[in-house]
Parts: sequence; C-alpha cells; structure tokens
Amino acid sequence: MEMKENMDKRKILFVCLGNICRSPAAEGVMKKLLEERAGGTDIVVDSAGIGPWHAGQLPDSRMRRCGARRGYRFDSIARQVGHEDFTRFDIIVAMDGDNVKALRALARSEAERRKIVCLSDFFIENRHCATVPDPYYGTDSDFETALTLIEDGCRGLLEEIS
Repeated sequence: MEMKENMDKRKILFVCLGNICRSPAAEGVMKKLLEERAGGTDIVVDSAGIGPWHAGQLPDSRMRRCGARRGYRFDSIARQVGHEDFTRFDIIVAMDGDNVKALRALARSEAERRKIVCLSDFFIENRHCATVPDPYYGTDSDFETALTLIEDGCRGLLEEIS
C-alpha cells in the first residue's frame, strides 16, 4: 500500500459529506488516540466536508452524544474542503466511496489524488465493511455503528503511519 512509502506524513484531514457526523468524529477519535500515545502529538488532525451546508456548525448532536458515551469530545466547527487542503495535508481520508470520488474530482494533479484514501482501507476488525455509512438520516444505532467503524479505521490508520 502506498501509505508505507509515506510513513513520515504528519498531517491528516478526515472528510465526509457535510462535516458534522463522520469526519468530525474521526478527527476527535484520532486526537484522543494521539493523546493516549506517547510521541503522537506531532500529527496534525482536522476534518472538512465535501459540501458547505453545515459550515460553521458543531457536529450533529447525536454524534456528540454517542461520542461522549465513549469518552470523546467532538467539538470541531464544520467547514468545506478546499484546494488548499491538498497542499496543507499529507493524507486525506474519505469516509466512503462517494467522498473519494468527490475529492478526486477536486484534486488538481495525480500527486494530490495519491493523498486520498478511504478510512475502510485501514479497518482491522471490520475488514468486511467497505465504508463508514452516513448515519445522518438514521437512528442512534446508526451513529453507534459509524463510530465503531471510525474507531477501528483510526486505530488501523495510526498503526500504518506510526
């Protein structure tokens, strides 16, 4: 996998559709994993959304509650991904295939496209899952499932880049 070639990368951007459910949760999970890990503070983590619909908002209250039950604090402010993110970040982690396609369309070069990966590529316990499904129109159970997958993918990603 190309990530092996880029193990020195230290800036990660998580991206989902609106930046209020999955990507801010991934940002919060990764930040907590880094806090718990000695020497992990040199990794910068952020999140963004494909679209502008929720820019300026906190993460969805259902995801914040779900995260709080597991000891996370999801409090980033939603923003839209932009061209500058391909310069600022070394790894751009999409939550699903549609996000990957949208990011590839936004990328201006093959080098930028190589930065795009899908979180499911790093699943350890849930390798049978191809994506982190969007829980926005779902139930609390859907948020729990998404967070479980995000935790798994973040652990796998951290192992890959450490």
